[in-house]
Amino acid sequence: AERQTEFFQAAYAVMGHVAKAKGQVTQQEIQLATVMMDRMNLSPEQKKIAQEAFRQGKESGFPLHDTLRKVRFSAGRRRDLLQFFLELQISAAFADGELHPSEIQVLQTVAQELGFTAQYLQQRLRMQEAAFRFQQGGGFGGYQQQGQQSGGQWQQQTSASQLNDAYDLLGVDKDADAKTIKRAHRKLMNEHHPDKLVAKGLPTEMMEVAKQKAQEIQSAYDLIKKEKGFK
Repeated sequence: AERQTEFFQAAYAVMGHVAKAKGQVTQQEIQLATVMMDRMNLSPEQKKIAQEAFRQGKESGFPLHDTLRKVRFSAGRRRDLLQFFLELQISAAFADGELHPSEIQVLQTVAQELGFTAQYLQQRLRMQEAAFRFQQGGGFGGYQQQGQQSGGQWQQQTSASQLNDAYDLLGVDKDADAKTIKRAHRKLMNEHHPDKLVAKGLPTEMMEVAKQKAQEIQSAYDLIKKEKGFK
C-alpha cells in the first residue's frame, strides 16, 4: 500500500513537472490532470493529494531524478509498471496535441532513469502520437460513424488516416502480415492488462486508465482486422 501511494504521488508530481517544462502550464494540461483524476474516480481526499503532487512537480526545485529513482527502486523488476508510468507522462506531454522540445528533454530523462533506451522512447512517442489522433477520430466507432456520415474522397482520406494511426498505435508496419499484427496486439494487451498491472503494484485508482488504454489498443486492432479481413 505504501509503494502504491508513492507511485501515485510520483506519477502526478512528474506529470506536473512535464507540464511545466515548456514554461507555462496550459489549460489543456491542467484539464488532462483533472480528467485523469475523474477517470480514476478519486475521492475528494485523493484528489487533494494528486493536486498537491502536481503542484509540487511544477516547482523549480522539484527533485526529478530522485523521484524517478525511487519509482524504479519501488517497482523493482516490474517493467510493465515502469512502462505504464512512462506512458502516463507521454500522455501528459501530448495534452495539447504537440510535443515541445523541452518536454521531450524531460521525457528523455524520465525514460533514462526508469531504464528505457532512447530508441524505446521514440517508439512509444510515435505510438502515443498515433493514439492521440486515433482518439480524436473516435477510434473504431468513430471511424464507422465518419464513414456513414461522409462520402467520396474525404471519406477515403479519413479512413486511410484512421487506419494509418491504428497501425502506428500498435507499432506495426501497414504491410505487416496477420501473424505479426496479432503478435503485436497480444503483446500490447498483455502489457496493459489492468488486473495484471494491479497485481504487480499499480495503484487501484489507476486501473481505469489502464482499462481505457487496453480498449484503445483493441479498437485499433479491430479496425486493422476489419480492413485486412482476418479473424
